[in-house]
Amino acid sequence: MPTTPDTLQKPVVLVGMMGAGKTAIGTALAKLLDVELIDSDEALVSAANMSIAEIFARDGEAFFRKRESEVLDRLLSGAPCILSTGGGAWLSPVNRQMIQDRGTAVWLKADLALLWSRVRHKTTRPLLQTDDPYGTLKEIFEARQDIYALADLVVEAQASYSIQQMADAVLNCLKEARVVTEKAI
Repeated sequence: MPTTPDTLQKPVVLVGMMGAGKTAIGTALAKLLDVELIDSDEALVSAANMSIAEIFARDGEAFFRKRESEVLDRLLSGAPCILSTGGGAWLSPVNRQMIQDRGTAVWLKADLALLWSRVRHKTTRPLLQTDDPYGTLKEIFEARQDIYALADLVVEAQASYSIQQMADAVLNCLKEARVVTEKAI
C-alpha cells in the first residue's frame, strides 16, 4: 500500500545542553516531517521584545524561567511540531511534566568536548559569561546529566555527524518509539 510522508503524532521537544544542536537538528527534522520548528527561546525573545541576555541582566534567571514555562505551555498547546528548547528548560519539574504530558522529550546527548567546541566562541550564552567559561560549562554539564536522562528518548551526538545525520538518527528513534508513523493512503 502506498504511503504518504511520516506523520508526527504529538510535539517533539528537543532538550539538552547549550550547543547540543537542538535548533539546527530541529530545523532539519522539521523539514523531514514537514512540520513547523518552533524555538522556545526565540518565542520568548519575541514575546519579551528583549534578548535572553537582556532578560537575565534586567530581571534575573528566576524571572526568565517563569516566562520560559509560560511560553512552553502555550507552544505545547498547538499542533504537532518540533520544539527546540533552551538548555535549562528541561530542568524545571513543571516543564518536564508539561512536556511529558503533551509531547515527547528527546535528549540530544553530546559530550563535553563537543559542546565546548560549539559554544566557546559565542557571546550569546549568558550562563557562560564568567571568568572561566569552560569550568562553568563543565559544572553545568555535570549537574544536568541525570536530569536530561529523564527524557523519553535519547539520541547521542557524534562530532563526525552532520546535522542531517543527526536529524535522521532522531527520526529513526521517533519511528521506533511510534511517535512518528507512516500514514497510509
